[in-house]
Amino acid sequence: MNGSQRYSLDDLLAIMARLRDPERGCPWDVQQDFASIAPYTIEEAYEVADAIDRGDFDDLRDELGDLLLQVVFHAQMAQEAGRFDFADVADAISRKMRRRHPHVFGDVRYADAEAQKQAWEDIKTAERASKGGPADASALAGISSGLPEWKRALKLQQRAASTGFDWTDPQPVLAKLAEEVDEVRAEFANGADPARLEDEIGDVLFVMVNLARHARVDFSRALRHANAKFERRFRQMEQLAAAEGGAFGERTLTEQERLWQRAKVLERKP
Repeated sequence: MNGSQRYSLDDLLAIMARLRDPERGCPWDVQQDFASIAPYTIEEAYEVADAIDRGDFDDLRDELGDLLLQVVFHAQMAQEAGRFDFADVADAISRKMRRRHPHVFGDVRYADAEAQKQAWEDIKTAERASKGGPADASALAGISSGLPEWKRALKLQQRAASTGFDWTDPQPVLAKLAEEVDEVRAEFANGADPARLEDEIGDVLFVMVNLARHARVDFSRALRHANAKFERRFRQMEQLAAAEGGAFGERTLTEQERLWQRAKVLERKP
């Protein structure tokens, strides 16, 4: 194929099959399994989100390709095991989207967005019931334990809220957050038992997710922005320290704090 031609999805599937070929493939790709590839799948999804945050559409194109490769990789391994292939994956998600959007692909009509949201949850509940196994009538049924914990906290809160178990606005959540922080302080004052601290700090984090939900703030995006801000300021401190002479790590904490404040001031300047 020359440079003027474009590779297709079929080409990508063929490339993945070749990479996994026991005799002619790549030794690293051949030795992978679902469990070893799963962390890369999660990582690539976050890199997609990062490219979106940065507004870098060239990078987004590449990161979406990396994420698609993960889907193709898992499908290829499943095909080798005689379980399913990429076509089955495409068929399954297409059927699911049509099933969950009867107002688009059928004659169903909803009064408003809230009614549609409730219908979506009802359809998902029916799907879980159709898979058999022990019945779980809880409103929290079906929330994956494999989600990042902040995401699982959000899902649990959203499901609970669908039953009416929720605060009406952010103010009670702020009060609860202050209460949980006070309990962390109390644990430090009482000897800082590791198990108790883990429990109390977990409560703080759970309430933080709830606060973000009530504020309509994406918890993951807010944390990514905070990480980027910290990295930006830390690198600025290192540059300031180098300009003054000497390594940042050789400064006292007081001197480092001074550089931190300078970095914040410089960041605010146009």
